[in-house]
Amino acid sequence: MKRMGMIFRAKANKALDRAEDPRETLDYSYQKQLELLQKVRRGVADVATSRKRLELQLNQLQGQSAKLEDQGRKALALGREDLAREALSRRAALQQQVSDLEVQHQTLQGEEEKLTLAAQRLQAKVDAFRTRKETIKATYTAAQAQTRIAESFSGISEEMSDVGLAIQRAEDKTAQLQARAGAIDELLASGALDDQSGLAKDDIQAELDRLSGGTDVELELQRMKAELAGGPSAQQQAIEGGAAGTGQQNQQQSHPRFDKQ
Repeated sequence: MKRMGMIFRAKANKALDRAEDPRETLDYSYQKQLELLQKVRRGVADVATSRKRLELQLNQLQGQSAKLEDQGRKALALGREDLAREALSRRAALQQQVSDLEVQHQTLQGEEEKLTLAAQRLQAKVDAFRTRKETIKATYTAAQAQTRIAESFSGISEEMSDVGLAIQRAEDKTAQLQARAGAIDELLASGALDDQSGLAKDDIQAELDRLSGGTDVELELQRMKAELAGGPSAQQQAIEGGAAGTGQQNQQQSHPRFDKQ
């Protein structure tokens, strides 16, 4: 059971890692820090409000104490010692209250100073965290973009590799078909395979075609040799010689009287 629980926690942790976006986590942490800073500021404001209320009460009590002191002096000046004693008694009670409020005022003032300092320090930390947060987010975004670009290039490379393999296979099949067609043509020409088209020639005609083709080749070869030698061929010389002999014979036959003389 422990092993199953460990496996489950490991898989759940891995799934959470895949689902977690560090930028969202940083923003959430920053938001929480802002909320804490806001609470500290509200605390400072509450303490300052209480301090101000105590100051108002102190001012009021001190005003009443001064008034009672003035009344005691007037009563004593008028010979009313009893009234003077009552005024001084009330003033003494007010002075006790003033002393208690002053102690509370000092306490609140100290708390206010501590909270104000804490708020300032927390504000500095929040500002530093915000700067670092934005830096980390920008770095993460850039790294994510680079990773996507690299993955895109990798995908393109694989695709081009597949295209190259397809082209190679097509070229191999084309060469194979060409070789097969050439081999079939050679076999048909040699007679090893029968031509099923119904247009095949008989043996005699095939032999005549072969001899005729050989004669044409020999005549072409003799002509090319004569051209390379720079002179007319033997056949052309014979034709020219025969034409010259025929011309002389015709000339002798056209003038028989010169022969008789």
